[in-house]
Amino acid sequence: MSKLISCIIVDDEAIAREIITSHLSKIENIKIISQCKNAIEAFNFISNHNVDLIFLDINMPDISGMAFAKSINKNIKIIFTTAYRDYAVEGFDLQAVDYLLKPIAFERLLKAVNRYFEVASTKNESISKPSESNDFIFVRSNRKMLKVEFDAIFYIESYSDYIKIHLLDQTIVTRETITSIEAKLPTSRFIRIHRSYIIALEHIQSFTNEYVTVNRKALSISRSYKKEVLKRLENF
Repeated sequence: MSKLISCIIVDDEAIAREIITSHLSKIENIKIISQCKNAIEAFNFISNHNVDLIFLDINMPDISGMAFAKSINKNIKIIFTTAYRDYAVEGFDLQAVDYLLKPIAFERLLKAVNRYFEVASTKNESISKPSESNDFIFVRSNRKMLKVEFDAIFYIESYSDYIKIHLLDQTIVTRETITSIEAKLPTSRFIRIHRSYIIALEHIQSFTNEYVTVNRKALSISRSYKKEVLKRLENF
């Protein structure tokens, strides 16, 4: 996506604004045009400037992030940032792009930004996200594009700028990052459990607090993903 995205960060905590600013500085096509300490500052700013995306805290003095989100132009997309899970349902009811829990890791924020890019592309180009409309993706391997059915994927493993897509009877190696491939997969069928692993929920054989077993291979759940992964697996 070549268009420069104008975003603002709205959070009453300076350290939270600094973390998001640091993460966004590593992502192309994103420009921070303002940082606001509260919803009133943010409202005054967006009234006089074009804003595409807001990273919005929820618990703030005077006016909450939820109240602010309900009052602004719906063309401005929102990624909520908060320390509390309790508002997730309400946040998505407001058609938020994503809902990030603090402390926010770079990879998780990058996934949220990729979702924004997909939403913007769908709106501007009327193109549906492939992973939501299809049951497969294409990847480049051995100088050709290979069709990979979602049903056939057991898990995906990262090796720096390469990934291995493990199928039942073969392994496909492609030059791509695990974060970029994650953005192409439907979240209803796949979950990231480690910086190096994405697994297919339907192929899970067993799991503990430390490992998930897929196709007789035990894959580690990393500390940074553990809370979200275990909650998802227990509800699956």
